[in-house]
Amino acid sequence: MDFTLHVWRQGTPGSKGDFETYQAKNVAPSMSFLDMLDLVNEELTRDGGDPIAFEHDCREGICGSCGMMVNGMAHGPEDLVTVCQLHMRSFSDGDELWIEPWRADAFPVMRDLVVDRNAFDRIIESGGYISVRTGSAPDANAVPVPKPDADKAFDAAACIGCGACVAACPNASAMLFTAAKAGHLSYLPQGQPERYERAIQMVHQHDEEGFGNCTNHGACQEACPKGISVDYISRLNRDVLRARLAGVAFDST
Repeated sequence: MDFTLHVWRQGTPGSKGDFETYQAKNVAPSMSFLDMLDLVNEELTRDGGDPIAFEHDCREGICGSCGMMVNGMAHGPEDLVTVCQLHMRSFSDGDELWIEPWRADAFPVMRDLVVDRNAFDRIIESGGYISVRTGSAPDANAVPVPKPDADKAFDAAACIGCGACVAACPNASAMLFTAAKAGHLSYLPQGQPERYERAIQMVHQHDEEGFGNCTNHGACQEACPKGISVDYISRLNRDVLRARLAGVAFDST
């Protein structure tokens, strides 16, 4: 299979970027999208050019580091896969592919397809954890958790922080990420003591990072490679409302 690639190239965070065109030839249908980029980079390196910069780690859809836009779609045209799980058999021989980084003010481009997603880390640092002492690991079933709650907590915890929700949202909102990280704790007994403080803190940090507001487009849910539902956003909004009605204030310390 042969492809024409239009790849966003940008040398530094402050420099002006643009698309450059490359040919990817003799690509096996079984190759992943990242394998195809590796093939192009090998040829670029042999010719003395700069390889295309992109993030990757596990290449198993677990780490969330490999996100990029493919033909205007976060992680490409397939549902419930990251770009490292996207195989070239998903395209047709001779296709033109436009490849670019996530586009959001809160995700500044560092180089080529690599963006700075430290804003996600700061949202977690603001409240996405349990700080109260919960003791040592309890024996199995020692703390009763209803099966529906356990399932919902597990589904929310599946978020890998890839940023596809932000890239797909017309407002560049990270509310699906924030809601998932707050939500998986809010369904568990250990997360209840700080539940409302957590909601206030994380949403405040989300806004401080420059992410947009959620206006219920639902594009985040469609782009999420783990299929996380926008229902978690509704739950987080309810927790924020309850926190404000209860007089819970944002803690700037």
